[in-house]
This record gives sequence, C-alpha cells and structure tokens, in this order.
Amino acid sequence: MGETVRWGILATGGIAASFTADLLEMADARVVAVGSRSPESAKRFAERFGIPRAHGSWAELAADEEVDVVYVATPHSSHREAAGLCLEAGRAVLCEKAFTLNAREAVELVGLARARGRFLMEAMWTYCNPVVRRMVELVRDGAIGGVRVVHADFGLAGPFDAGHRLRDPAQGGGALLDLGVYPVSFAQLLLGEPDDIQATARLTPEGVDETTGVLLGWDSGAVALLSCSLNADTPQTASVTGSAGRIEFPRGFFHPEQFVLHRPGRDPEVFTAEGPAAGLHGLQHEAAEVMRCLRAGETESPLVPLDGSLAVMRTLDAVRERIGVRYAADEG
Repeated sequence: MGETVRWGILATGGIAASFTADLLEMADARVVAVGSRSPESAKRFAERFGIPRAHGSWAELAADEEVDVVYVATPHSSHREAAGLCLEAGRAVLCEKAFTLNAREAVELVGLARARGRFLMEAMWTYCNPVVRRMVELVRDGAIGGVRVVHADFGLAGPFDAGHRLRDPAQGGGALLDLGVYPVSFAQLLLGEPDDIQATARLTPEGVDETTGVLLGWDSGAVALLSCSLNADTPQTASVTGSAGRIEFPRGFFHPEQFVLHRPGRDPEVFTAEGPAAGLHGLQHEAAEVMRCLRAGETESPLVPLDGSLAVMRTLDAVRERIGVRYAADEG
C-alpha cells in the first residue's frame, strides 16, 4: 500500500458527499472513482467532486483495479449486497452504519472479509473521534471509577412523510438503525455487549419504530438508558457516570468537539479536540484510521473491531424483537 490511498465511493447521497468532501482535504487520500446504480447520478457526482471515473453499477466500481478501498454509503438495507460485492472483488471496505440490517447479514460480511483476508470496518465515526478516544482512555484509567450509568439519546424533529426511506421497511426504516445505533454503540464502547435488554417503542403505520426507548443492563450492575426518535428533537447528548465522577458530552455526542469531566471536590475539567478541523464534517478521522490500517497491512481496526460491530448488531436485533419490528431480510 502506497502513501496515497485510492478511494472509491459507492452511492451518491448526502453522507457520500460529506465523506468525499472530507477525503478531498486529506493529503494522503485520493478519490479515483464513484459508482451508482444510476450512470447519470454517478456522472453528476464525479463532476461535482472532480472524480476521474464514474461507474454505472456497483459491480463496475468493485472491479476497478485502481481502487484500494471502497466506502459503502448506501442505506443499510443494501450494505450486505454492496459491501459483499466489493469484498469478493478484492477491495477493502469501509461500510456505513448501521453495519447491516441484522446480525445474520453482519456475520456473513465479516465471515467473507476474514475468509478473503480483506479489510472491513464499520463506519462508526464516533469511535475514531479523538475526543471520544480520550474519554475512553480516562474511563479505562479509572478517572470516574467503575461505570454505573450511561445516558444517550438521538432524536430528530421530523416529521417524515410516509414515502421517506426512514419510514420504509424495505429500506430498513425506523429510528433504531439510523439513529439508535449511536446510543447503543456508545454504551457498548464502554461496557461491551449487555447481559439484559429491554425496550419499548411506538411504531409507524408502516411498522417501523418511530420512537424507541432502550434499557440495557450488565451483570456488573451498570445500566444504560437510551432513546431515539423520528419525531422528537431530543438533546442528542450523552453522559457516563461512575462511582467517582461523571463525563458529559454536549449536543452532537456522536461527533463531539469536547466533553466535561466532573469529579467530587474538583473543578470541572473541559477536554477539547486539538488540531484544525474547520470546514470538515468530522468523517476524516475514520478515513485516517482506514488508511492507517491498510498501510500497516491490518484487516481489522482496533478502534472499530468487527466483533464489536457484530455485538451491536445482536443488540439491535434483540431490541427489534422486543418492539416488534421485522424486515423482509430477517426471513432470509
């Protein structure tokens, strides 16, 4: 792997545009191709960002020998198919979250990557954020004692009409997989896979979750209280409370620029991101981790381990089972 990593972008929606914009600001990244099921969409995207090659199918992008790694930016209902195509063609893959529609699909993707010896990582940018990484270090070093309670929420004001993909079961709609994946992943980053899972939800007429509350429990005694919604503009904050202190993240906890550490008898300590990030969306951190792994010959990232992504998918499956949300892919 050379110093410059060559990226292909699969899909042309909003998150693909944001990721591509961040890549273009990175000196060691080059976006060389884009692929879409619509040749016209691929061409427009390529022209917008100055990308040399536009492919009119996912398979053509996957077969492009000039691409080192593909960023899969489709809705999660297509992650298994799109990422699988790329892995089978020999490409490394960064796949958006939620990783897949369900744990079965995630197991298939991880098995394929490991069998082929190809790099695969879920695009959980939160885990790569330097502020979050600093928080994890503090917690593991005992700065707040043993973790007791985690709070996190992610809700959007909406409303989303019946034709929107967030309400479409065929596209994996619902608050949980699009938004709830962040609070769940945040809790499991600190505590691992839960031992007890409880949940309640209000469903849309289409049968996907509109607002969901989740209570996770661990044998250690720790609990996590999490929520997500398609029709409530929640604070979008998070906190971690331990036996000897508390860490609080402001709005936008999933891509934070700072957090505050509270400990008894001490003034609050503010931890802030270092280095310039003006004009970027915050996605450069996960891109940098992918490129570091590729140069080092690693097929999995220690920051976003595949076993952790599988564990989150198992939790999301369990939550959906408890609230009564099923997708056609669950029958596969």
